Amino acid sequence: MPGKTKSTHDQRPTLTLGHSPDPDDAFMWWPLESAIDTGRFRFSAIPEDIESLNKRAVEQGDLDITAISMHTYANVHDRYALTSSGASVGDGFGPKIVSRDPHDRDWLKTPGITIAIPGERTTAHLATRLCVGQPFKFVAMPFETIMSAVADGDVDAGVIIHEGQLTYQDAGLTLIADLGAWWKERTGLPLPLGANAIRRDLDDRFGPGTLQEVAGVLSKSIEHALAHRDEGVAYARQFARGLPEATTDEFISMYVNDLTIDLGTVGAKAVDRLLTDGAKAGLCPDPGEIDLVFPGSPLETA
Repeated sequence: MPGKTKSTHDQRPTLTLGHSPDPDDAFMWWPLESAIDTGRFRFSAIPEDIESLNKRAVEQGDLDITAISMHTYANVHDRYALTSSGASVGDGFGPKIVSRDPHDRDWLKTPGITIAIPGERTTAHLATRLCVGQPFKFVAMPFETIMSAVADGDVDAGVIIHEGQLTYQDAGLTLIADLGAWWKERTGLPLPLGANAIRRDLDDRFGPGTLQEVAGVLSKSIEHALAHRDEGVAYARQFARGLPEATTDEFISMYVNDLTIDLGTVGAKAVDRLLTDGAKAGLCPDPGEIDLVFPGSPLETA
């Protein structure tokens, strides 16, 4: 994160914040380093692949704040709540299923087809399973290797997340389905992909109201990043794996949007629908009501 060097005399408690190593997450959180007043806490950013963060949230739950897939929230809702800001939501767009040759969506039901996914706990996997409508053979691999695996014929199709959604054609790949567009057509709702989760025990550890206090700082970070876009995009490019500045900016615009600032009623409804459908299909536990932490307000149930 850009900014001043942290003072060695800063004795404030440090909260760990896990985020995906991609431009939109980096863009949201760089102001936490020193660009804004973070109140009585310092923040330590920990970039990790989203599936690694999912696994960490399920198996360890040690990060105070962490990006997770919405799919994974169903498994950690007893430990984490969701902040109302910081989510990655595609409104009519989202992860893309691609192949080397043109096919319609029904081709994905062909026996023996292997689809590469960016992790079993990802929302991309859940949405693909719901879209295909039946079990399929899959192989989980790091998200940044999926396009080459499809192009090289190692798998028949792949689910592309992050900036690959904008660059898959450069790899000679063909779109089979845009999962965000499919979801919008099916439900009329945006597709909630990534969540920003916060440990429920922060109030116990640091006093009543801490959850809302921290949620306010996170919201302020996003607002500052949007108000200082050029600086944020320049920082985020180190996580863009060689993307040109204009493409990096385009990707950030896709996933740092109005629903990132505040999930609101529509976003909460979309989360509930996704996880309800997933639970009905036997793909995830039913998390019950979705808890959202808003800045400066009590924990609310969506």
